Amino acid sequence: MSKYIFVTGGVISSIGKGIAAASIAAILESRGMSIKILKLDPYINVDSGTMSPSQHGEVFVTEDGAETDLDLGHYERFLHVKMKKGNNFTAGQIYEAVIAKERNGEYLGDTVQVIPHITDEIKRRIDEEAKNADITIVEIGGTVGDIESLPFLEAIRQMRFTYGCKNTLFIHLSYIPFISTSHEIKTKPTQHSVKELQKLGIQPDILLCRMERDLPREEKQKLSLFCNIEENSIIGCYDVDCIYKIPTILHNQGIDTIICEKLNLDLPTADLSPWYDIIQKMEASTDSIDIAVIGKYVTLTESYKSLSEAFKHIEIHTGIHVNAIHINSEDIERDGVAQLAEMDAILIPGGFGKRGMDGKIAAIRFARENNIPYLGICLGMQIALIEYARNIANMSDANSTEFDLSTKFPVVALINQWINHSGNVEVRDNSSCFGGTMRLGNYQCNLLPNSLASAIYGNDVIYERHRHRYEINNDYIPRLEAAGLVISGYSAGTKKLVETIELPHHRWFFACQFHPEFTSTPRNGHPLFNSYAKAALSYKKDRIPL
Repeated sequence: MSKYIFVTGGVISSIGKGIAAASIAAILESRGMSIKILKLDPYINVDSGTMSPSQHGEVFVTEDGAETDLDLGHYERFLHVKMKKGNNFTAGQIYEAVIAKERNGEYLGDTVQVIPHITDEIKRRIDEEAKNADITIVEIGGTVGDIESLPFLEAIRQMRFTYGCKNTLFIHLSYIPFISTSHEIKTKPTQHSVKELQKLGIQPDILLCRMERDLPREEKQKLSLFCNIEENSIIGCYDVDCIYKIPTILHNQGIDTIICEKLNLDLPTADLSPWYDIIQKMEASTDSIDIAVIGKYVTLTESYKSLSEAFKHIEIHTGIHVNAIHINSEDIERDGVAQLAEMDAILIPGGFGKRGMDGKIAAIRFARENNIPYLGICLGMQIALIEYARNIANMSDANSTEFDLSTKFPVVALINQWINHSGNVEVRDNSSCFGGTMRLGNYQCNLLPNSLASAIYGNDVIYERHRHRYEINNDYIPRLEAAGLVISGYSAGTKKLVETIELPHHRWFFACQFHPEFTSTPRNGHPLFNSYAKAALSYKKDRIPL
């Protein structure tokens, strides 16, 4: 059977459980273990799809089309494993499944309760996903003490009781604050966090201490005494300038040796040379570019997490450091596009909603007319097409039906709104349901030979991940192509949905319906981002005299 490592968090939220879990998984993978890694989220939402990025961070999409927590993106970036729907489940899914069974009479008249029915469903799903893995790492979302996470903590307590201490391991990640005015490190919050776990019947085997600075020996001894954890099992997890340093930091403190001892594992030594190589390449970069990222969540780094990581991967694989300048599209509406004049490239990421659209259109027009490298992702492609239709293809009222149902030229619309009626396109409202109504997951894309797209990918057939409801309206493609727009990528199948567009006489103007940031990794990077960065650097060198 699989051995289990359960990762919990304490004191505050967003202290890095996902990165810690992914880093531990990467170290164990380097020692020859097959790894499964799961994220259990305690919220009642069935999935992350309808949650605001400003509250929950970005929605990560798996190959098989699940809308999941952003930590699954970290898992894919740190491991040689692709995530699936089963790698992330929520309290909403658990309760939904249990209620469905009760309605179907599967509990034979029992009174359905949190224990055992909810906890049994949690354990069943964990065990199901753990099949064929040497080690399964399970990250429990939320913070110890949250009422929502109690069923998940009770379930993993039961798993320790069932499988024993040689097959289960508890790792608790907690925050150790430093009070700058008194120059003191405070361990009391972590002591209380561990005591809260102990009240629930869980004794951590390893304590990870998230800190700004090194953990002194005397503080480690205090934590050991009050938390009932061996001193050598208390590991510092320090703030770093690059998350890809975390596996080496944890390994250098012997965390994998401790895990092997506690789980009775005899493994080869870890080979972390790929991670040292990644770090070395990032520190050796010499060139830099400024990319204007124009969106709605400019102060929230988690909202575009995969994109931010893809920028780091550019540095690893091209030696070009990316300075991402986040600009609120509403600021462009108010102040104009002059603030973009010093940028080396412009990017509009995915998103939903009308807010700030006019600012994005203005930015795209500025990039198009001034030969500035432009990359549009998902919504960034749809708005690029709207801008082109309005200003080049003589469709001044062009819009998406997401923003304006009465538009004369619905160049972007839901597929069932492409209905020819007496030569016109009939538009119908189909916005009554938002959950599970999108094109999600990996899809094949066929690229036009000799296009920028095929040159970037080095292939005429690619696979990328999608997350969107609205599509480019095929009824307007002839008119757009006649105006000079190149449709360089179509989906496979009979509908042939537009996947990529480009401008042939522009320095580098490319937009895609899919999300390339979801498949960029530190080991492999992504050809689209690499090509974009090189074009931006070339533009910078041509623009600024040496």
